[in-house]
Amino acid sequence: MNSESENALIATKPALSESQAITLVENLYGLQVIKVKPLPSYDDQNFYIQTTTDVKDAGNQFILKIINGESSKITELIEAQTYVMKFLHDEGLPTQYPIFTKSGHVMSLEAIDYGDVIQNHAVRLLTYLPGTIVAQITATPQILYDIGKVAATLDEKLAKKFQHPYKEYFNRGEYLWNLSNTPLLRKYLYAITEENLRKRIDGVINQYETSVQPNLKMFRKCINHGDLNDHNILLQKTNTFDENAKERYQVSGILDFGDMSYGYYVFEVAITIMYMMIESKDPLPVGGYVLAGFESVIPLTKEEKEVIFTLVCSRFAQSLVMARYSVLLCPANEEYLMITSKTGWTHFNTLLDMGKEAIQKIWEESSRRYLEKMHQI
Repeated sequence: MNSESENALIATKPALSESQAITLVENLYGLQVIKVKPLPSYDDQNFYIQTTTDVKDAGNQFILKIINGESSKITELIEAQTYVMKFLHDEGLPTQYPIFTKSGHVMSLEAIDYGDVIQNHAVRLLTYLPGTIVAQITATPQILYDIGKVAATLDEKLAKKFQHPYKEYFNRGEYLWNLSNTPLLRKYLYAITEENLRKRIDGVINQYETSVQPNLKMFRKCINHGDLNDHNILLQKTNTFDENAKERYQVSGILDFGDMSYGYYVFEVAITIMYMMIESKDPLPVGGYVLAGFESVIPLTKEEKEVIFTLVCSRFAQSLVMARYSVLLCPANEEYLMITSKTGWTHFNTLLDMGKEAIQKIWEESSRRYLEKMHQI
C-alpha cells in the first residue's frame, strides 16, 4: 500500500445511513431488523444489528461490515479473510464467522448510491461476539499470557491447516502494515513535525534494515493476523479468581482480520507485545507475559528472539507515523486515529532510552516469574 492507496481508503470509506444498512440486511439476508447502531471504524463502516428472529447457531445479534471502496476492488482477499474467520471458528477459536446471503455467499458486492456517486462496497454480516475489549480492562499477567497463547495458536493453525484457493492473496506486496515493509515509513516521515521524534523513527528504520531485514530468511513463515491490538481482542469473566482475589478473564473474541498477510511467527508476537503495552499501567514487563504465552505453543528460535525488541519498536514506529499521516488525510477522524498515540510516544521513547539489553532482561524476568507462579498453583 502506497500513499495513493492510503488516500483511496479514506476517500472511499462507506457512508451509509442506518436505513440503508437495514435495507441491505433485509434484502441480502432476509432478516428483519429491530435495532441498528453505528460502530467506530478506521476506513470501513460497521453497524451493530439485532433481528427479530434467530439464525441457527448464531442468535439474533450481528455486525454488518461494509468494506471501503478501494479494498472492495480485491474481493478475492476479502473472501479469503472471511474463510479464515470461519476456519478458525471451526477450529475452536473465538472468532466471528459469516452469515451466508440468501444466494449462499459469504459476502456480496453492492453498488451503493450516494446521490452524486455510486460506489461498490463488499458487504458481510458477521456473528456478534460478547465481551469487553482489552483496552477497557486492566490486563493482568494471566490475561497477557492467554493473549500470547491465542496469537500463537491462531498462526500455527493457519500455517498447518488452512487451505483456500485465494490464499495467495495474503502476499500483499508493499502493504504498509506488514513489518517487512518498515522501510517504507520513510515516505511518510514528513507527517512527524518534531525533528527529534522524526530522527528516532528513522533510527528504528535503520535498526530494522541492519538487524532484521538481512535475517528474514532465518525466520519461520506463517500467515499473520497482524493487528491483535487492545481493541481487537475481547475478554469475558470466568467467574474464577486468582491468588490475589482478582477475577480471571478468558479471551472471548478475536476481531478484524483486515490486516492479514504472509509474515513470520516473530512478527505476530512483536505486534501483540506492542499493542498490549499501549494501555498498560506497567508496560515494560508486558512483553515477558505475552512471550511466555506465545512460547507455550510456539517456542521461538535464538535468531527470532534476537529481533523481537527491534520489531516491537518498528511496530510502534508504523503506528505512530501512520496515525499522524492519516490525521492529515482525515482530520475529522482524529480522535479514533490517535488512540495509540496517547501513550504510544511515551512507551516508544522509553524503549529506546532503556535499550534492547535492559528491556530484554525485564521481559525474561517477568516471563520467568510468571511461569514459576503458574507451576506453584
